[in-house]
Amino acid sequence: MTVFKGLDADELERQYFLRGLRPEYEVTDIPGWIERSKAFAARSPGARFDLAYGPAERNRLDFFPATRGNEGFVLYIHGGYWQRGDKSVYSLLAEPLVNRGISVALMNYQMCPDVRISEIPPQARLAAAWLWRHAEELGITRDNFNIMGHSAGGHLTAEMMATDWSREGDDLPREMIHAGIALSGIFEFEPILYCRENKGLRMDAEEARAVSTIFRGPVTDAPQLIGYGANEPSDMRRQSIDYVAAFGDQSRNMESFEIADADHFEVVDVLSDDSSALFARVMAFLTR
Repeated sequence: MTVFKGLDADELERQYFLRGLRPEYEVTDIPGWIERSKAFAARSPGARFDLAYGPAERNRLDFFPATRGNEGFVLYIHGGYWQRGDKSVYSLLAEPLVNRGISVALMNYQMCPDVRISEIPPQARLAAAWLWRHAEELGITRDNFNIMGHSAGGHLTAEMMATDWSREGDDLPREMIHAGIALSGIFEFEPILYCRENKGLRMDAEEARAVSTIFRGPVTDAPQLIGYGANEPSDMRRQSIDYVAAFGDQSRNMESFEIADADHFEVVDVLSDDSSALFARVMAFLTR
C-alpha cells in the first residue's frame, strides 16, 4: 500500500535509512574525515574552539579565520539525522575555504532524542546571531555572511533562510544572510514518519509538517544553492528539486545542482575537494 507520493512504507524505509544503504561508511569514510580535520585544526594557529553561543552543553562552535584577505564568512551546520555528528568531524571542510579568504565557523547543537527536532532550528538561529554580534571581535565581515549545511544541516540552512532576523533581535537586520547553500537536505518530513530514524526523532504528523520548510519557504530573496548527490535515493533527490521548484523565481535565485558520482555521504568528500565542480559553485555563491 502506498503511503507517500506513490511509495510504500518499505520503500520509504529503504530510501531514507541512509546508513542502511552504505553501512560501511562509518569505517570507510568518517575515520578519514576525522584524521583530516584533526590535522587541519592542529595547523590552524588562529582557530578558536568550543566558543559558547548559548547556554546548552552542545551550544558550541569552532571558528577558523581566513588565512588571507577577508572575502566573506560561512557558518557550516553538520548532518547526522538531527541525532548524530560533531563539528570536529567536519573541520576539513573549512580548509579550502579559509585558503580562499572565507572564514568558517562550524556549530554543534543539542540533538534528538534529548530535544525535539523543532527545538534545533532555534539553536542554529542563536549561533548565527551570536556570530553576527561578535563579528568585529572575530574579524568576520557582515557584508558577506552566509549559511551552509549538509543533510540535516541542509534542512537547518533552509530554516535560516526562512528566518526574519529582525524578530531575533533589534540589533539584527532582516536580510542578514547573503547566501544559503543546502546540500542533500530534507525539506519535507512526512516520509520519515514511516522510517526507523523517527524512533529517535519522535515526530508525529503535526510536528513533521511544522518543521517542513517546503510549507513555509524563504523570507529572503538571497540566492540559494540546493545540491544533491546524483547517486542519492530518488526521493532524496526529489526533495531538493521540489524545494527549488516551489520557491525559486525571477526575484529569488535558487539553483538546483546535481553532484556527479556522489552518494549522500560522498557529498562531503566532494565539498572538501577544491578542484570539484561543487566547490567552484559554492565559491561562486560565497563571493558573488
